[in-house]
Amino acid sequence: MADVTRWITPVTAHLRERGAALAKALGIHPLPARVLVQRGYAEPETAARFLQPSLDHLHDPFLLLGMKEAAGRLKRAIASGEKILLYGDYDVDGACSIVILLKAIELAGGKASFHVPNRLRDGYGMRTEVIDRAAAEGVRLVISADTGIRAQEAVERARKAGIDVIVTDHHLPEDELPAALAILNPKQPGCPYPEKSLCGAGVALKLADGLLRELGWTPERRNRLIESFLKVVAIATVADVVPLTGENRVIVKCGLEGLADVKSPGLRALMQVAGLTAGVPTAGQVAFRIAPRLNAAGRMASATDVIELLLTADQGRADALAAQLHALNQERQQTEGEIIRQILEECSRAPVTDRDRALVFCGRQWHRGVVGIVANRLMEMFHRPVFVLSDEGEGQAQGSGRSLPSFHLLEALESMADLFTRFGGHRQAAGLTMPVERVSEFRRRMNEYAAARLAPEEMVATFEIDAELELSELSAESIAGILAMAPFGFGNPAPVFAARGVVVSEAPVVMKDKHLRLRFTQNGKSLTAKAWHFADRSVELARGAKVDILLSFEPDAYSASRGYANWSASLRDVRAAG
Repeated sequence: MADVTRWITPVTAHLRERGAALAKALGIHPLPARVLVQRGYAEPETAARFLQPSLDHLHDPFLLLGMKEAAGRLKRAIASGEKILLYGDYDVDGACSIVILLKAIELAGGKASFHVPNRLRDGYGMRTEVIDRAAAEGVRLVISADTGIRAQEAVERARKAGIDVIVTDHHLPEDELPAALAILNPKQPGCPYPEKSLCGAGVALKLADGLLRELGWTPERRNRLIESFLKVVAIATVADVVPLTGENRVIVKCGLEGLADVKSPGLRALMQVAGLTAGVPTAGQVAFRIAPRLNAAGRMASATDVIELLLTADQGRADALAAQLHALNQERQQTEGEIIRQILEECSRAPVTDRDRALVFCGRQWHRGVVGIVANRLMEMFHRPVFVLSDEGEGQAQGSGRSLPSFHLLEALESMADLFTRFGGHRQAAGLTMPVERVSEFRRRMNEYAAARLAPEEMVATFEIDAELELSELSAESIAGILAMAPFGFGNPAPVFAARGVVVSEAPVVMKDKHLRLRFTQNGKSLTAKAWHFADRSVELARGAKVDILLSFEPDAYSASRGYANWSASLRDVRAAG
C-alpha cells in the first residue's frame, strides 16, 4: 500500500437523483444504479443491456474488414482438402486462438496443423524459416492467430511461395500492412467493426463464426458451438487484459457461466488444479488461478501443451498435462520472485525518486519467460512505466514493459525506434530486443519521454470512487445489484465506494501477520471488512478512530457455506475523517 494515495471522487452534481430515476426504471437498488450512471450507463436501455448481456449482443463477424475474403478462402481450402497451417503465439491468447480455429476447421470437415514459436528460442512473431518449411510441405494456406499484423517479411515470403495468408490479430498495425490475402483486425484502418478491443481469440472466434455462416449452418447449430467456444475465449480475454466492456463483456460473462459446467476433460483438469471446483468462476479467479497456469507453459516450456490440454478427449492425459502446468507455474513463481528480489536490492542501493518517471532494469540471463510479469509487479509497486530486460549475452538484451493506463507504452517505443532491433505491443504492454550497449541510452530516453508526459500525481496509487454510500444502504439487495455488474477486471473494475466519518468500533484482528479484520460503525449500522496487507497500517485503524474509508465488495462462497452473507467487504484505503 502506498504511503500517499489519490482519491478521485464523482463530480456529477445530480448523481443521486439520476441514480434514483434509473433504479425506478429498472427495478433495482439505488446504490448500484448510481454506479451505472457514474460509468455512463444512465439510460435504462443501455443499463439493462449492460446488466444482461446475451449471445444476441455479439456482432456480425462480416462487419470485420476482410471477413468475406477470409471465410470464403478457408471454406474453399477445406472443400479441396488443402494443407492449412495455423501460426499462433505462445501466450494464453495465442494458444486459445489456435484451439478455436483447429476445432472449427475440424467440424467444418477439414484438417489443419499448427505452429507455435518457442518464447526463448524463437521470440515473438512469424518467422520466414517456418514459412519456408510450410511451403516445402505443400501448405497452401497459412492463418495467423494472435500475431501477424506486423509480419510483412514472413507474409511476403509466403506470397512468393504461392501460399495465401489470412492474418487474424488484434495488435496495433504499422503504417504498412502485410500483403496478406485478408487481414482480420478491428484495429486496422478502415475496419468498421464496432468492438475495437477484441483479443486474438475473439478475432479467431469471429473467423470461426464467419466460416460456419459460409457453410450454411443454422443459427441454432452455430450458437451451440459459439457457446462452447466462449469458455475458451473468455479465458483468453481475461488473460490478455483487454477491456471487459462492450462485446468483451458479453464474451466473458457468457463464457464464465459456461465454465460452471464443462465437458472438456482439459478444462475440468485445469480448474481442478486451480482449486475451482464449484460454481461460476469470477474473472479474478481466471486471471489469478487459471491464466497463470496456462501462461506458464509458454513462459517456461512449450505452449503446445496448452493446446493439447484444451483439445484432448483423454481425461488421464488431461490430468497429467494440468499437473505439469501447475508445476511449471510454481517454477515460474520462484523464478519471478528471485528476479524481483534482485531488483529491489538494486533499488535499496539507488532508491527510486520522483525524478525517475520510467524505470528500466536489466540483469544477466534473467529468464525471459517471466520478465513481463516482473515488470507488471514493479509497475504496481512504483506506479510508473517499467521495463525489465535480460542480457542474453552476445550483445543482445530482450524484455518486456508494463505501463499505467495513462501512458501509451507502444507510442513511447515508436518515438525511439532507432534503439531497437525489434519491438511491438499495446498501450500498456510491450516487448523489445535491442543491443545491450544501448540499454543505458534507452533508460535515459525513456525517462525523459515519460517526464514530459507523466505528472507526479499520476505516479501514486489512484482510486476512482464510483459513489458515496452510507453503511445503512448495504443490504442483500444492494450488494446483489453491485455484483451483477461483474465480470470485473480491466475496463470494468469492481466498484469503489467511499464511506465518510465511520468509526472503528473494535480493535483490528491481525490475520496471518499481514492482513486485518475490521469492524466499522456509522449511525448505528455496522460492517465487518477484510483489509488485505493492511497490518502495517493498524495504527490508523485503532479502536475509536473516526475515518473515511474506501470499500469494494466481492462474492464470498466460504462465508455463504458457513451460513453467513454470500458477499464480503474489502477495505481499499483509509484516511482520517475529513
